[in-house]
Amino acid sequence: MANEHILIVDDDAIIVDSLKEFLQLEGYDADGVEDFDGALTALEKRAYQLVITDVNMPDGDGFELLRVIKQRYPEVVVIMITGYGTIESAVEAIKLGAYDYLTKPIIDDEIRLVVKRALQQQSLIRENQTLRDQLDMRYGLDNIIGHDYKMLRVFDLVESVASSNSTVLLTGESGTGKSLVARVMHHRSGRASKPFVEVSCGALPETLLESELFGHVKGSFTGAISDKKGRFVAADGGTIFLDEISSATPGLQVKLLRVLQERQLEAVGSNETINVDVRVVLATNRDLKAAVERNEFREDLYYRINVVAIDLPPLRERLGDIPLLAEHFLKKYVSQQSTKQITNISEWALKALQRYPWPGNVRELENVVERAVVLSKGPLIEMEDLPPSILEQDDVAQPLQSRQPMSLKEALEVPERAVIRQALIASNWNRQQTAEMLKINRTTLYKKIRYYGLDKEG
Repeated sequence: MANEHILIVDDDAIIVDSLKEFLQLEGYDADGVEDFDGALTALEKRAYQLVITDVNMPDGDGFELLRVIKQRYPEVVVIMITGYGTIESAVEAIKLGAYDYLTKPIIDDEIRLVVKRALQQQSLIRENQTLRDQLDMRYGLDNIIGHDYKMLRVFDLVESVASSNSTVLLTGESGTGKSLVARVMHHRSGRASKPFVEVSCGALPETLLESELFGHVKGSFTGAISDKKGRFVAADGGTIFLDEISSATPGLQVKLLRVLQERQLEAVGSNETINVDVRVVLATNRDLKAAVERNEFREDLYYRINVVAIDLPPLRERLGDIPLLAEHFLKKYVSQQSTKQITNISEWALKALQRYPWPGNVRELENVVERAVVLSKGPLIEMEDLPPSILEQDDVAQPLQSRQPMSLKEALEVPERAVIRQALIASNWNRQQTAEMLKINRTTLYKKIRYYGLDKEG
């Protein structure tokens, strides 16, 4: 209890001294002051977990002190005491945020129990704040790693829409971080203290998805042995993230459209309308516009969810971010391996990572780095720590590992072709942009494209 600091505020010095002595005997660290200004000074100088204050003071009242504490020190719990208690004043104290309201004379057993419970509540408040801080660290915008201009545009969009209630559609290949972006938007919004509910529409059978989203009543279908709340109701006040929305059936799409337009739904088997206040974020790795043209996705739903669209670029289009991401994952997994003393990734291994096309995107890169940390026997992640899938496709690794002798000119041509090809892919085969990226003139680039046969690919 030595870490539990309690402040006693009362204009009666005898009460201050007696309460202070009693609490110190109970094992608490207690201080006492006799007026409003003294209380404010003490609160500024020291972090208290609990304040016990009288209602009546010569230079202010306990209610005003309670308001100040709740505004400036919301983590502090307050107990109010008075010699002239009324029901009205007790109700006012509780409404203003006091933990309890006691009348004099103060009974030892009563104050002992109330202080114990109040400090337990303060501990819960502190734990909740710690959890919120951890969530902010985990799902802050800084955790979406990237310096590529395409990712900077994503950051700007996330920052702009996070505080709004607009529906957001996240697009991009699998593994690009759509779930992380959805969580970041939630934790940067006014709904951060409310639930974040994630539903992978593609992972649930068609027969169960509707019940999972909207809930059901007992007996509505075989196996419905009791009422069940749906995910939309569970997310009330917060955010619901619907991943793989393209897998929703036509019937489910109709119901989703109504929820998005009216924020109303009915559970399966029920006629009772339920109102929900949710922010909806959706994601897909398919081209929904093309799906609309093929009559595989409702056009009205597409335009309703496409209010704000954020496209997450694949990793192969943001080569400069690979070292940043690899370093981030390296630190993460080294910290989990107490016996590992890995400090970095070797230059050759890093170049191999940058030349790989990453069909699994950021998620695949994380898995590769985790594997390398487990397998590495030295202070650096080396080429041999990378999986065969990367080495087999690496244009530099192959000639280095080959037993067939070759000239220096031939050996240098292999990485040069790979670098030019990767730059062409990154610029969507725009030769002017590629030349600028490689810092060579356009004529030289054209010659090298023809020499390496790359004109046949673009």
